[in-house]
Amino acid sequence: MPKLANSLRNWPSAAFTQTLKDEIGALESGTLPLQKGVSQGGYVDDSNLTCTVLRVTDDERTIHARVGVFFTEIVASCGCGAEPMPQNAYCEMLVSIDKASAEAQFAVLPD
Repeated sequence: MPKLANSLRNWPSAAFTQTLKDEIGALESGTLPLQKGVSQGGYVDDSNLTCTVLRVTDDERTIHARVGVFFTEIVASCGCGAEPMPQNAYCEMLVSIDKASAEAQFAVLPD
């Protein structure tokens, strides 16, 4: 499970939002469950993803951040050429950061 230690350290300061975006962007490829967010059945290219923080709340144990993630979906050829087609893709997910360990869980939210 990935850890977002810098984000936890910056909670609840003004630096939290930027730190969270930076840490999500620096995660190893394949860490985020983006395959659940594709719309055309293609493959995820997360080599150049960006995210925006939409809302953040917390409780005693966890920081909950709703984030929008922009990435590329590679759609297999649809008969109009031999090359796969890159498409801009977007999904929203819930990032849950454990306040004791900084471990983060990611869940794609339904449309």
